[in-house]
Formats: sequence, C-alpha cells, structure tokens
Amino acid sequence: MTVFTSTGPRSLDDPGFSEHFLRLVGDGDEWGAVEAVTDLLDAGVAPQRVMLDLIAPTQGRIGELWAANEWSIAREHAATAISERVLAAVAARTPIRPTRGRITVACVDGEWHALPVRILAETLRLDGWRVDFLGANVPGPHLVTHLHQTGPDAVALSCMITARLPRAHAAITACRSVGVPVITGGRGFGPDGRWAHRLGADAWAAGADDAVTRLAHHWPPAPTDPYETAFLGDEEYTHVSRSRGVLVRTAMEKLRAAYPPAADYDQRKHDATAEDLSQITDFLAAALYVGDDLVFTDFIEWTRAVLDARGVPPIALRSGLTLLRDQLHDFPAATAVLDTGLLKAT
Repeated sequence: MTVFTSTGPRSLDDPGFSEHFLRLVGDGDEWGAVEAVTDLLDAGVAPQRVMLDLIAPTQGRIGELWAANEWSIAREHAATAISERVLAAVAARTPIRPTRGRITVACVDGEWHALPVRILAETLRLDGWRVDFLGANVPGPHLVTHLHQTGPDAVALSCMITARLPRAHAAITACRSVGVPVITGGRGFGPDGRWAHRLGADAWAAGADDAVTRLAHHWPPAPTDPYETAFLGDEEYTHVSRSRGVLVRTAMEKLRAAYPPAADYDQRKHDATAEDLSQITDFLAAALYVGDDLVFTDFIEWTRAVLDARGVPPIALRSGLTLLRDQLHDFPAATAVLDTGLLKAT
C-alpha cells in the first residue's frame, strides 16, 4: 500500500520507507516521524503492522548503529525517545475496549529495554486484553504485590539481556507460586526460548504476534509445580555472583601489568573498562546459573565486535578475561567457560 507523505509517495513494503523513518528518528524529528505513521494509519495500514514491521525493526537498526559506533549513545537514546513517542501516537489513534482477560506486562528486574515490551503491550491491547504495563526494571517483590492487587490471568515478562536470567528466574518462580502463569519473550531467553523453559516459564513467544496467538489459543496452560524448576545455580555461581566486586577490582588493579596501554587510560576509559569487566562477570555468572556456555560466548563475540568498532584491540579483551580466570582457578566450571570465551575473543 502506497501513502503520500510530505516527502512524496512511500510504501511500508518499500525498504526506502524504513530508511526514511530511520532518518527521521535519527534526526530527532518527532513531528515528521509521527506524521509518517499517521499517514500509514490514515491509508488503512493496520496498527499492528506499523508497530511490528516499522517501529520494532527500526529500533533494532538503532541498536546496530550504536554497536557499530556509527551513532553515539546520546543519539541512540534520543532516537529511542522518538520511537516511544511514535508508538504512543499509534496507541492514541487505536482505542480498543477490552474483551479478553487481564495481563500484566513487565521487564524483569535489571532489564531496561522497555520499548520491545511496550510494543507487546500495545499488540495485546489491540487483541482485546486489558493490559497493565509496568515498564522497565520491575523488582520481583513489587511485581508480586501488583499481582495480588490486580489478579491478572497472565504475566508477560521480557528479558533482552541474558545476564538478567537469574533475576528472570526469580520473577517467574514468584509469579507462578501465587498462581499466575507466565509467558516470556525477548532474546535474553536464548535461541528458541531454551532458557525460558529451563527457568520454568509456562510459555515462550518468539515475538508479539506469537504471544497473541499463544494467549488466544493455548492459554491457560496446564498447572504444574512452580518449585520443580525453582532451584538452579551452584556454589560456583554463588561465588562468582557474590565476589563480583572483588573480581573486577582485582582485575583492574592488575590490568596495567597485563595490558600496558591501560596505563595511559584517562578516567573515562578506566570507568568504561571497569564496566566492561563487570558485565563480563555478570554474563559468566548467568552462564553458570543455567549451565550453558552459550550465554557467555555469545556476549563475548558481541563485545569483541563492539570493541573492534571502537578501535580497541582484541588483546585488551583477552587480558581482561585472563585476569578473571586467574582469580577463579579453583572453580573448574567457571574456568572452562572463560577458556571458551578466550577462544571466541581471539
């Protein structure tokens, strides 16, 4: 379907339209971006298509541009804010009276990527659900309190970063223990949602459309014991998780000897390196928690690409991994994961 915007004919099926929309949000042009989607809606394009075929893929491109060091973090944040405003404009144009049950939609504790789950919330609303959208970074106890107060038929939990899997597990178990089934989504749960099932989720959806289908045709799920999958992790996970600060601090103290260019780091680079090591430790802990090296190695490959785009040589990453490994030599599972990560960092 072709629509006419202030810049000429555009079609949602034309890749040129997506590039046009990306330029609008990248330039901070809220008015132009809202006008673009309003023209689509006026032309009869379904709001679900606007959200899932335009806004969501554009947000993915924004993340890729930041990772490739083509956009600054400030530009990425500004563009995301425009995307949120555009999504709000779509929602305001499409009021729907609830005809289904009530669902709570939230990001797990520590998860700040709220736009994907907001798109899910709006897609469910268009399907007739009464949606309580709680947003980003919802602590487990507050989530459970909300469930007691509202009595929803389901909880949809989003996790985009695998390092948050232990917290996601706590939230899933807490929800199911009070009798509310959980559907999960987000790339943090792994390929095909493999870690969602390991953490006890009642269902996993590959995207918003899949979630709508599952909730419409395969819900509620057969009840199961929420405590069958309530206990994961072991002493190695516990040690790495609790020793995070010491591991990072010790690695930073020894970094200059292991990687001499670090001696010339200013405060900004020093802080960024400490943050990188903290994230590496978090992903290591998550890999130990679910018992899958892929949690760690995927992150290391991504980190290597991000650092390479910023001119940081691979030896810097390998040095950091080695400094962590040296401190964990008495923990065979952790050192095995780090050894695999070192191979990926080469």
